[in-house]
Amino acid sequence: MHLFLNYYMNTFESLGLSQEILRAIEDMGFESPSEVQDKTIPILLEEPTDIVALAQTGTGKTAAFGFPLIQNIDLNSKKTQGLILSPTRELCLQITNELKNYSKYYKGLNTVAVYGGASITDQAKQIKRGAQVIVATPGRMKDMIRRQIIDISAIDICVLDEADEMLNMGFYEDIKEILSHSPSSKSTWLYSATMPKEVSQIAKKFMKSPVEITVGQKNVSTKNVSHEYYVVAGRDRYNGMKRLVDANPEIYSVIFCRTKRDTQKVAEQLIEDGYSASAIHGDLSQNQRDLVMKSFRNKQIQMLVATDVAARGIDVDDITHVINYQLPDEIETYTHRSGRTGRAGKEGTSMVIITKSEIRKIRQVERIIGQKFEEKKLPSGDEICKVQLFHLAKEMKETSINNEIDQYIGKLEEEFVDVSKEELIKKFFSVEFTRFHNYYKNAPKMAQPSESRSGGGDSYGDETRFFINIGEKDGFNWMSLKDFLKETLELGRDGVAKVDVKNTFSFFNVDNDHVEKVKATFEEFKLNNRHVNVEITKDNKSGGGGGRGRKKSKGGGGRRDGKSGGFKGKSKGGNKNVKSSFERRRRNR
Repeated sequence: MHLFLNYYMNTFESLGLSQEILRAIEDMGFESPSEVQDKTIPILLEEPTDIVALAQTGTGKTAAFGFPLIQNIDLNSKKTQGLILSPTRELCLQITNELKNYSKYYKGLNTVAVYGGASITDQAKQIKRGAQVIVATPGRMKDMIRRQIIDISAIDICVLDEADEMLNMGFYEDIKEILSHSPSSKSTWLYSATMPKEVSQIAKKFMKSPVEITVGQKNVSTKNVSHEYYVVAGRDRYNGMKRLVDANPEIYSVIFCRTKRDTQKVAEQLIEDGYSASAIHGDLSQNQRDLVMKSFRNKQIQMLVATDVAARGIDVDDITHVINYQLPDEIETYTHRSGRTGRAGKEGTSMVIITKSEIRKIRQVERIIGQKFEEKKLPSGDEICKVQLFHLAKEMKETSINNEIDQYIGKLEEEFVDVSKEELIKKFFSVEFTRFHNYYKNAPKMAQPSESRSGGGDSYGDETRFFINIGEKDGFNWMSLKDFLKETLELGRDGVAKVDVKNTFSFFNVDNDHVEKVKATFEEFKLNNRHVNVEITKDNKSGGGGGRGRKKSKGGGGRRDGKSGGFKGKSKGGNKNVKSSFERRRRNR
């Protein structure tokens, strides 16, 4: 690759775009090209070429590849000439709608969205009618090629949008399979927010001396976003988030959780507490997801609680805050999250709620995004009440008067004839102020992050310690057991700590937020037809001390079935039988 240096052109006309596209741009109200559009469009219009464009979410990447793609389409041919691969259904639909807006003055140009969760028969009918451009998710696209519904053997352009996210989601093999059905003569345009090694590998394998355009710096967050973190005790994560929401009454935000389960739980709690919120995650049907996103875009929903995968289709310019209810397992994903706010030149704030043990992760994120976080204290109840009071006053001052009320003014004045102006103001604002005042007056005191937890089991700062009935006798050492637990629990590289392996049992720590996940995962868990038993320890010594208070079964360290035996293998280097069995399960998931 080589770096292409360009200069700023100030108008869309100067980029070499057709009159049809310029008319569409005028209709949409775009005034001037963004940096990524300014740098890439002239190159893509000049001659067939491969390109790698690195730019943050919200910088206008869809138009950057959409305009030149449309202009390169031969309207006299119905064959598929352009393919765009995107990671999610939402993003696929979003790109398709935007391309239709861009090409509104190109009569006869047909763009079709191909994605899972919708009728493959209906999509096949649209393809059959002629689709010069196909926008697809990798899974459904691979399926339609296999069924010989789609032919991409003669495409001229392939766009890989959000390439880093597609690879994070495990689509590498699917992309390889899809591209194997395309001609080597095509141009490949790769757009990505970050440049991990996997994206570089894609570029090397499937592209020919690509031009590289970097808007800003690789993997660096936009300067329009400020980054804050709040340290809380693990059990206070939700109440801490509520304080942040209450302290920002005009908040319009995306709240990120690690799992679908957490996403649904947080959204339900917010709704129960009277907030305008909804969840979006992979378990929702396509129709449900569409309805949620429509409500969010129309601002009928103030807070959207989302998983990282589901959020890939969120393209809203007015989001004021991103709240990281939990940090992502892969630190690089934070760049995508924070990119949901601070779009289209507006300011935004990314808030992170962490426990004390996660502060080290904040330092890792800082190195990746090239920006410092500001540590802040959660607002007090008094501060929140004050903010809410003056927000209400501002709303009242800016409210348009409904003159239909004139007929009742006389009667209203009679009602308050003995009430002074000061008393009337107090009474009026007390209606809303009292609700917040009473809540925070009676709210339970939030524990300091260093305070210990109660409620069964050990507390190691913000972690819980578990006993598990496998150990050295079963072929594990601390490293192989840690790897096994991380992948089984899907907790990421820092998700399991303080692994201590004994002869017939072991101990390990996880963040308090993951306690229920550990319990659920190992509830009926078997490994090589053997029950694996996991329990919260009652021993305060992190060094082990055995399964105090437990019955030992022969060779099992507390096995449920009471059978003796174990896995073959030596502790050094781990157990090959365990590893191969585990890898088979992982591949079949």
